[in-house]
Amino acid sequence: MDPTRAARRYVVTGADSGLGHEVARLLARTGDVVTCGVGSGVDVRADLTRPAGRAALVEQVRDLTGDRLDAVVAVAGAGAPRPETVALNYFGTVEVLDGLRPALAAARAPAAVVVTSSSTLHRGSGALVRACARGDDGRALATARRLTRTWRGSQLYRSSKIALNHWVRTAAPREEWAGQGIVLNAVAPGIVATETVTRTWERDRALLETALPQPLGAPGPVAPVTYLLAHLASAENRSTTGQVVYCDGGTDALVRGTRPQRTYLRYPVRDVVAMWRAARSSVA
Repeated sequence: MDPTRAARRYVVTGADSGLGHEVARLLARTGDVVTCGVGSGVDVRADLTRPAGRAALVEQVRDLTGDRLDAVVAVAGAGAPRPETVALNYFGTVEVLDGLRPALAAARAPAAVVVTSSSTLHRGSGALVRACARGDDGRALATARRLTRTWRGSQLYRSSKIALNHWVRTAAPREEWAGQGIVLNAVAPGIVATETVTRTWERDRALLETALPQPLGAPGPVAPVTYLLAHLASAENRSTTGQVVYCDGGTDALVRGTRPQRTYLRYPVRDVVAMWRAARSSVA
C-alpha cells in the first residue's frame, strides 16, 4: 500500500486548548489522533513539567497505539515567567519525542514536528540555552529560578524555544532520526489569534506589535499554522527535515532580512581537491 494514502495515526500534545486543539481537529479529518494534555476531553492526561508525567505519556500512548505511530505534533507549551515553562517547553518536548521515537521508527513515513515561536528572533539567556542543550535539567531549572528572581523571567519562554530550535537542527540529521527515516522539524508561529492572545490582545497590543512586528498584520490567523504543521507531519513530507519554519506574518523577513545565512559550507582540503577533480572529469 502507498504510505502516502494510508490512514495515519497521530499524537498531538497540548491538544486540550489553543493551537494544539485546532491542529488535532484538522488531523482528525484524515487520520486517527491520540490527544494529550492536562485538561479534560483528551485521551492521555499527563503533566509534562515532570519526568514522571513524560514517562507516563509515552507509556500510555504506546499502549493506545500498539506501537504503531506515524507522526507526533508536539504543541504543549507555556509562557509564564516560571521555571516550569522551561521544564515543559524544552524537556517535556524532547523527552516525549525521544520516548516515542522507537514507535515512529517502525512506521513507513514517520514524522515529528514541534512548535516554537517567532520570539526566538530575540536574544535569550545563553546560560539557559546551553544547559538545555546539555540535557542538564537541574542546571537549566536553577538558571530559570535565578532569572526569575532577578526580574528576567520574560527570557524563559524564548530561551526554552531557542533551545528547542537548536535541538531540532542538531537532532534531525542524526542516525536515530534521519537514519531511521524520521523527518523532524519546527514551526515558529508569530502572534496568532488563539483564545489566549485574543483575550489579552488589547492589553498587550502595544508591546507585542513593537517586539514582533508582523507586516501581514497581527494577530494572524491560526489556520495557516495548523496546515503547515499538518503538512510537515504528513506522509507526503519525506524531504524537509531539520528546518525551523517561521509562520509569522513576515516578522523573520522584516527583522533579519538577508542575514540568516552567515555561515556557508566549509570542506577539508582533501574534499575540495576531490570535488575539483570530479568537476573536471565531468566536463572532459
